[in-house]
Amino acid sequence: MPDRRDPPPTDEGWYALHDFRTIDWDAWREAPQRTREHALSEVTEHLEARMAVADADEGASALYSILGHDADLLVLHLRPTTAHIDALQRQFERTAFAEFTERATSFISVTEASGYSERAREYFEGDLEEDSGLASYIHTRLEPTIPDATHVCFYPMNKRREPGQNWYDLSFEERAEHMAAHGDIGRDYGGQVVQMITGAIALDDWEWGVTLWGDDLTAMKDLLYEMRFDPSTSKYADFGSFSVGRRLPPSDLPALLAGDPVPADDTTADLDTAVHPADADGQSDTATDAPVSSDRDSADPEASTDTEADAGETKSAAATGAPDSDVSGDVETVADDAMADRLATLGFRAGEEYAPGGHGLVIYSTADAQALAEEVDGLRGNFDHYDTHGLTAVRATQGRSAVVSIWETERAAGIAEGFLTELSGVTRSVSGHLGAAEDSNGAADSDPAGDEQNGAGHTAGTSTDMREALADMDLYAGQPHGEDVYALVLYSTADLDHLRDEVSDLSEGFDRYDSHEGTAVYQDGDGERAAVVSLWATEDAAHTASDHLTNLPDIVGWADDAEGFSTMGMFYTVKPEYREEFVETFADVGETLGEMDGHRETALLVNSDDENDMFIASHWDAKTDAMEFFRSEAFTETVDWGREVLDDRPRHVFLA
Repeated sequence: MPDRRDPPPTDEGWYALHDFRTIDWDAWREAPQRTREHALSEVTEHLEARMAVADADEGASALYSILGHDADLLVLHLRPTTAHIDALQRQFERTAFAEFTERATSFISVTEASGYSERAREYFEGDLEEDSGLASYIHTRLEPTIPDATHVCFYPMNKRREPGQNWYDLSFEERAEHMAAHGDIGRDYGGQVVQMITGAIALDDWEWGVTLWGDDLTAMKDLLYEMRFDPSTSKYADFGSFSVGRRLPPSDLPALLAGDPVPADDTTADLDTAVHPADADGQSDTATDAPVSSDRDSADPEASTDTEADAGETKSAAATGAPDSDVSGDVETVADDAMADRLATLGFRAGEEYAPGGHGLVIYSTADAQALAEEVDGLRGNFDHYDTHGLTAVRATQGRSAVVSIWETERAAGIAEGFLTELSGVTRSVSGHLGAAEDSNGAADSDPAGDEQNGAGHTAGTSTDMREALADMDLYAGQPHGEDVYALVLYSTADLDHLRDEVSDLSEGFDRYDSHEGTAVYQDGDGERAAVVSLWATEDAAHTASDHLTNLPDIVGWADDAEGFSTMGMFYTVKPEYREEFVETFADVGETLGEMDGHRETALLVNSDDENDMFIASHWDAKTDAMEFFRSEAFTETVDWGREVLDDRPRHVFLA
């Protein structure tokens, strides 16, 4: 009896309906104006409610105008149950507008994740923690959001079953090898194309549905063209008809039916929210799977919500602490130099409701204040997990609602802004500093460089100033004496082996980007914490990566969260024969540091996978204190000695 082939394990999530509609243009033109207006008003209201998922606790919907002859409209629904999908079909048919449409075709399927690799199978066997990076990634495939990309492309596909080209006759190992190679092609298009894979065996005539999103339609073409030459496609795949459309807000239906150009959405799609672990390949075709469901309770205001278009080469900057904001193009963003006065008009006064020296947000919305407050409750509960969160509350003002959110740092406020602007009815976001913080004696700090010296984190300007100062002393300060790279450093108290496994998964996902220099776990021999260090070629890419790093287990803080000034300089790879001498020299320098004014602590941390790879984390009261050390004779002597013992160039980097 022939051997039975092993299928890959699978998991299913939400049900999907791709509902393609053609419009009876003759009937529409002949209908009275009043009939058309009523039909459009009713269907617009109906579709806007479905886009807002008013019919279910979770899910997603989108409307598209289809290009070419296949259909005129695509209504795409994702819902937890077939009962939801069935109801959505019938509800549309009850609208007056439905009388002017016919269903051209449809596709019923269910979101699916499958695993061919040993690591992915741990998820299906229940051996993976729910908060692990791989588990979170698979969750994004099962309960995806629909990105705000300009274009959509949908096609059904089968795996071929012909003599000599039968996918289902291949061994498990052969299929896994094909899928790994196939996924490698797709990962090259991360940041350009988002995909959703849905399974349809026993649900439709085809075995899978593939939905692609992107702003540049030619990126989809290039991706699929390249995949045509991969054996998993050329030998083992059959495809149905391809349909291509443009995102269409329901409110633009009248303009579409009138033959007017429908404006493209100015927003840039979140094309790389989910990091793609190399071992979670399944039936994945493209680099980036649809991003994680926009569940308010999962909002992480300490992590960057910036998405990584090309490892962060083109970014909005609110989540990084820069002036711009990662918010929808439909939301006006304004910087207010008198934010404290604005908050006072809303009933929030410095010294009473909040301490000066932080950063404030006021998010204006047309939604009812009471309904908005219910939405905000979910966000506030998550915000409260973070020490940098001051308060978040809702106020009614001048016929509209306002959400006030106060944070200790600009970075945290910028990240929170990305979540708050997703609330209902948001039209405007105003942000600004809340004056200078008071020192221990109650006096305001008037130093214009206060953010750089008092814990606001390292901005690009700070890094530049520091490099220039060190370069003037002919010390390691970026090229040519070192490298201009940016570091993310955060600390965890998790079990070291568990942390290393999680970081390894994450690093594999990062490796598809040229701007990734490496991510590893470093041990502090004298402390109970481990440091996760992620190095990037650009500051924007580093900020983007912070979103994923924050999901690592038992994170207790970022290196730049504490008060004072931190410099993450001097990453070293030491020649093995000099390692012991290097450690002893560091101890000698440490004694000098202990006698210097403004020094808090300095630690030597060692890569858990390479004992010769180390970095020095140094914490000072202020940048001026750190510069005194860099000007010291002890530091200069150490630098000169270090040129002989290092295995490669030192990387003098700064916190991004």
